[in-house]
Amino acid sequence: MADLTFNTTPGQTIDRNLLALYLNTGTAAAPEWHRIGKRVEDSSMEMDWGQETKTDIFGDVWTTQKTPVKTQTFDPCELDAGDPAQVMLWNLAIKDEDAAALCALDMLVAHLYVDVGASGAKFAVRNSACAISPTSLGGAGGGFLGMPLDVTFGGQRTVGSVVSADGEITFTPEGSGD
Repeated sequence: MADLTFNTTPGQTIDRNLLALYLNTGTAAAPEWHRIGKRVEDSSMEMDWGQETKTDIFGDVWTTQKTPVKTQTFDPCELDAGDPAQVMLWNLAIKDEDAAALCALDMLVAHLYVDVGASGAKFAVRNSACAISPTSLGGAGGGFLGMPLDVTFGGQRTVGSVVSADGEITFTPEGSGD
């Protein structure tokens, strides 16, 4: 894939809502993508590059780094019966305590500020085995029930594009057509 550019106005900052994370609540063959982060005010994807710096015997400093481990926290992530992603995660974590299933979740990161081709498709990356760890369940008295989430992106990383039509998200892997 050639280098891509942002589809926003030069000199204008990019709106945060144009970086979207989706959880597949369907199957790998028939995905149903639902956005994560409803009612969350601040969430950033953190990248740990495993950077190592050393000084050799000549006094020169050299730095290496690895493919990043990417994580993202969603807090407070207040529960909502109308959010299929939250309902699925609550069932896996609270009802079933299914740690294995929570480490094998299909997720999609959509960069809605980057066009791919002329069809209106946007750049996206699908990760086949992400881990989502609910870190607590509760909240302040008189408030709302929250279930903060820690996401670690993992599994096979597939670059491609997404389009949205009538609220449905469709992911197309790179090389499969646009």
